[in-house]
Amino acid sequence: MLILNLLISVAGLTLVTAGLWAVANEGYFLRMLAPFSRRAVNASILCATLGAGLLVLGLLGCSGAVRGNKCLLLAFFSVLAAVFVANVASGVVVLAYPSLAEEILQVVASATLREDYGSDPLATAVWNATMGQLACCGYSGFADFPGPLVPPPCCRSPAPCGRRGAARSGVPGCSRAILRVLAQHANVVGGVTVGVGALEIAAMMVSMFLYCQLEKQAS
Repeated sequence: MLILNLLISVAGLTLVTAGLWAVANEGYFLRMLAPFSRRAVNASILCATLGAGLLVLGLLGCSGAVRGNKCLLLAFFSVLAAVFVANVASGVVVLAYPSLAEEILQVVASATLREDYGSDPLATAVWNATMGQLACCGYSGFADFPGPLVPPPCCRSPAPCGRRGAARSGVPGCSRAILRVLAQHANVVGGVTVGVGALEIAAMMVSMFLYCQLEKQAS
């Protein structure tokens, strides 16, 4: 019980740290998510809040196990069961709406290219690195970039890249490559989610076992 709750507390502390870091470093992170800046701030705060909840939950479980307090153990089990249901519900939503991420990414990427590319050095560097590494051009193609000149990765020749040269080169957009990378990361996130779910189930089983043992001793 102590080991499981220590793991839960570490997970909560990690979420708190990540959430507070995202809130403290809004800057470019929020500019990249321009249409969803308010949601990004809310998501960061929610992440920190959930982490704090897990941290308190871990301390609650440890206290109930050490003291042999049935009320604390029952409260721990109830709260953890609610968290587990919320995790399952969020996983179902993600699986049921796989196109949501693609739609959001398209809006965010298009807005960043139109508004920040060429004027924001950091946004320009990020997109140049992305296009160079993935061998692609823009999000949908070279048409994402206004003006007669487009970035060098959009052309296969080393000369200054214009719209005609980009059209002849036929370099694809980055949408599929980015979504493929996100899908790989989503598999990692899915594996972590399954591991967290297994940890929650194990903690619920152990807490209920201790509760039943204390109930037997009391009777």
